[in-house]
Amino acid sequence: MEQLEITYRQLKGMEKVPYLLVDIREESAVSYGMVPGAVHIPLEKIGNGGALRQYLDAPSPQDAGPGLGETAVILYCARGIASKEKAAALRECGFAAYSLAGGYTGWLLDYMEDNKPSGQSQAKEAEQSIQKKFHKQLFSKFTKAVRDYQLIQEGDRIAVCISGGKDSMLMAKLFQELKKHRKVSFALEFLVMDPGYSPANRQVIEDNAKRLGIPIRIFATDIFEAVYGIEKSPCYLCARMRRGHLYNQAKELGCNKIALGHHYDDVIETILMGMLYGGQVQTMMPKLHSTNFGGMELIRPMYYIREEDIKHWRDYNCLHFIQCACRFTENCASCEPDGRGLSKRMEVKRLIAGMKQVNPFVEGNIFKSVENVNLSTVIAYKDQGVRHHFLDSYDR
Repeated sequence: MEQLEITYRQLKGMEKVPYLLVDIREESAVSYGMVPGAVHIPLEKIGNGGALRQYLDAPSPQDAGPGLGETAVILYCARGIASKEKAAALRECGFAAYSLAGGYTGWLLDYMEDNKPSGQSQAKEAEQSIQKKFHKQLFSKFTKAVRDYQLIQEGDRIAVCISGGKDSMLMAKLFQELKKHRKVSFALEFLVMDPGYSPANRQVIEDNAKRLGIPIRIFATDIFEAVYGIEKSPCYLCARMRRGHLYNQAKELGCNKIALGHHYDDVIETILMGMLYGGQVQTMMPKLHSTNFGGMELIRPMYYIREEDIKHWRDYNCLHFIQCACRFTENCASCEPDGRGLSKRMEVKRLIAGMKQVNPFVEGNIFKSVENVNLSTVIAYKDQGVRHHFLDSYDR
């Protein structure tokens, strides 16, 4: 059989050859970054190739454009596994289909190798963009959350937890910027937990940290090994174990707080998910005392920052991150917090986007809904684990 895979190096040499580059990952993964020039068609929508025809048959700037069979279709997924299988299937349907070797992660490693910044140039450019172009959208909202929710106090030692994605990497840069102002004296540890990453995924995280001037401290665990064979809710268990290891490592380093990179969109999606799928009214709190690690606290300083602004900052600085580096995504499967969670979050994300077209204030209203709870209009609620019902005091 003809060669089924195309490497990044070969792709670079195909400027004069007509091809269509297709990202077949799920929408949540694509939001963390794509190969430049690619179009997004999720794997389940490609089918026998019908979804490709609108791109293959579209007129090109030069002429009517190449049609089916004349244009190479190059697919990529997270690691190049699902894309290779799909490329083989599309060939049987008459397409000149290929898989990008190594998938998005493989491309990213090669891209970083070919585009190494000189000195600290990219770190400085990223910092300048926070100070100027994105000051209002990012840094101002970061400091507002710190003030509004009293997230940082004098003498704090904060473990900034970095997963390797766009949110946590930006959070690290915002903390570095905040430290320059020195209104409050606090110390930082930039903590990366390796729960069993593949060498490629770990390399991406290390390269991005070096590129951005973030002095990360990496510690290893065997969490992926522990949960990989579990069929029911492996991602939920993985998340719980990771949180515990982060607390423990942070405490050993003398930290009294861990900082996570959840943003505004995470908050409003969590509110709706709790109502629609959990039958409860709750939110993702801006800070929490740890119940298992005395004296430790969790803070979320990106509470007011919009995901769209994080993406703009990422793209403006030509940065590329991985969504999730676990074994499930290495095998090109979905990484879902409870076996369904990621798809439910994407459903809620789309639901909010649809409602916003009708009501532009819907996102703000969802956020404010958990700030304006009127207990006299609530049938029942819980306080410190104790359930209170309106009938308990109805006739008083």
